[in-house]
Amino acid sequence: MLQSLLFGARNENNAVVRLVWPFKARVGDDGEKEENRSSTGEARPDFLCVGSQKGGTSWLYCQLALHPDFWMPPIKEIHYFDKLSRIKRSYPPRRRDERDVCFLESMKSLSTRPYIDLENYGQLFMHKGSLLSGDISPGYSTLSDEIIQRVVSYFRNLKVIFLARDPVERAWSQLSVAVRLGRISRFDVNDIDEVIRNLRSPGVSSRSYPSKIVARWRRYVHPDLFRLYFFDDLERTPTELRPNKPSGRLRADHSSNAGKEKLQLTDKVRSGVAQFFKDELRACARELGGPAREWPARYGFSLLWVFIELADDVDLFFWCDWCV
Repeated sequence: MLQSLLFGARNENNAVVRLVWPFKARVGDDGEKEENRSSTGEARPDFLCVGSQKGGTSWLYCQLALHPDFWMPPIKEIHYFDKLSRIKRSYPPRRRDERDVCFLESMKSLSTRPYIDLENYGQLFMHKGSLLSGDISPGYSTLSDEIIQRVVSYFRNLKVIFLARDPVERAWSQLSVAVRLGRISRFDVNDIDEVIRNLRSPGVSSRSYPSKIVARWRRYVHPDLFRLYFFDDLERTPTELRPNKPSGRLRADHSSNAGKEKLQLTDKVRSGVAQFFKDELRACARELGGPAREWPARYGFSLLWVFIELADDVDLFFWCDWCV
């Protein structure tokens, strides 16, 4: 399903049927110069997965890495547009063959430059050959409008994927990993004030509002090239989202941290975290639709507001008066 929706089908000659960007790229004066340099060849990513962190991106990477129609980079998260690939990695990268080694050497060279070099970033993907490839970096959910616009305008047929997850569950999962890895100090998980303090930290807050993240990317990505999926669906029916042939062994929340210690989330604290994200839960139900419509009800929030907010769009009140 992912393959057919995101990347199109292959024709008889094994060529990928790609979506075409039908509009002129929306760029400024500087962006126009970049657009003119954009490569029309295959040395470019076919897609970006821009999040969400703890939303199933490891599952997606593992599925695509096992698929015969894809060549995925030897590291899951390139982190070029947010950190110029200058990050300390917890695990050594894959070095399975010459393509992996060449990719890693090119990325290392690219990361020494103090600016975003879109042309040479695209060249990283020359190693895919005739296969499909992309960059799965959840950190891209925090990119500014300016960088998003530059990237989308340069790679004009680039597809963008976002995996959305209930903000309460996603944030708690992020906090659990951050504490386990020592990125934040341990705190009293039963003290709601301490919990909220950590939820307000930039590293968590910037990734915890999927309605805003999706809206920001949709401003620059053509609707035909943007796909929104839900962690809920990966949990319920992962086989329907799996691209044809990958391993069936992976769960939606598959990661190297699976099964490790997680922070205990009591009902009281869960309720407090839900209250903290109350407006965002409602915004997700309204803006994202799909499984997100169920998120507010998980925490006892009424859905009546949905009909009230939609009333202006569908003339609901007028219709009710007419029926009476």
